[in-house]
Amino acid sequence: MSVTAAQGFTAAGIAAGIKANGNPDLALVVNHGPRLAAAGVFTSNRVKAAPVHWSEQVLRGGAVGAVVLNSGGANACTGPKGFQDTHATAEKVAEALGEEFNAGEIAVASTGLIGVLLPMDKLLPGIETAAAALSADGGEAAAIAIKTTDTVHKTATASVGGWTVGGMAKGAGMLAPGLATMLVVLTTDADVDGATLDRALRSATRTTFDRVDSDGCMSTNDTVLLLASGASGVVPAYEEFAEAVRSVCDDLARQLIGDAEGASKDIRIEVVGAVSEDDAVEVGRSIARNNLLKCAIHGEDPNWGRVLSAIGTTRAAFDPDRLNVAINGVWVCRNGSVGEDRDLVSMKDREVRITADLANGSESAVIWANDLTAEYVHENSAYSS
Repeated sequence: MSVTAAQGFTAAGIAAGIKANGNPDLALVVNHGPRLAAAGVFTSNRVKAAPVHWSEQVLRGGAVGAVVLNSGGANACTGPKGFQDTHATAEKVAEALGEEFNAGEIAVASTGLIGVLLPMDKLLPGIETAAAALSADGGEAAAIAIKTTDTVHKTATASVGGWTVGGMAKGAGMLAPGLATMLVVLTTDADVDGATLDRALRSATRTTFDRVDSDGCMSTNDTVLLLASGASGVVPAYEEFAEAVRSVCDDLARQLIGDAEGASKDIRIEVVGAVSEDDAVEVGRSIARNNLLKCAIHGEDPNWGRVLSAIGTTRAAFDPDRLNVAINGVWVCRNGSVGEDRDLVSMKDREVRITADLANGSESAVIWANDLTAEYVHENSAYSS
């Protein structure tokens, strides 16, 4: 049930007419308490959409009663009018909910084409329709309504000791890390305060959403929100709660890569033997963003030289003559040179595993990426139309 798996939440997803094709495009998630605690992480892109600026302000107030999300328009790079539209959206949600909350307790998230104003004549009436459709079974409809180029909706849950964490995500392109890289709403009925939510969410995103790197493009709208209702009455141990949040984020992050635009391969890049975790992440990210390698993997070519060339562009500590690379378990590069026969590598399966050993320490990191295909180019060349 996605974001309504946890007690205390209702949701809805409807077609407001924002998308020209008539598909669902407006979602509403409401926290009925008794807690209204929340935390969030947002894009680190210096160009931020109006709803990102708005929701950052809302979180500083400490209470979030509802989240309204639209697909079909990013409301980014839309100037003062775009921010006014975001404010009007929050005001309308507060009104539609019977003023159970004020506008300053309504988070807003948008996704779609940058540089186009939202059709407020459709969005605002749509909020009334969504509010009327709110249901404890509405999580799936909400997840469907936030899709853009996604081919499937994405949900995940984890239940532990009488409490639950649930979530929904959208994202299939512009997936590159900046604390978060898509729209995600997570909910829990655990009795947890805002500071604990923030700590757990930042810990989770650091090793899940922040390690997804599909195409090296960072969105202007990336938002991950975690809301707590406290409806279960259970106060979990921090470690147990943090692990549940991490597991849901990890599940959703894998679904994002699995649905990446045009992808035919999911690439698991593990960097080991690094001096520091930062070095391991930097190397993994460089490998993930190497278009030559991504093309080779699409062609099922274990071209390990492209892995080494990507490693060499980083600031990580390593000796080029000690580097080792395995592709699907075959060590095709040993000590910076030819290793096992590359013909031993099978790349027929969807998942391709690359291990890069820097042979210089004990730290490691995993980055998920995907191949580069003609379908990706086609989809993004025609996106605005």
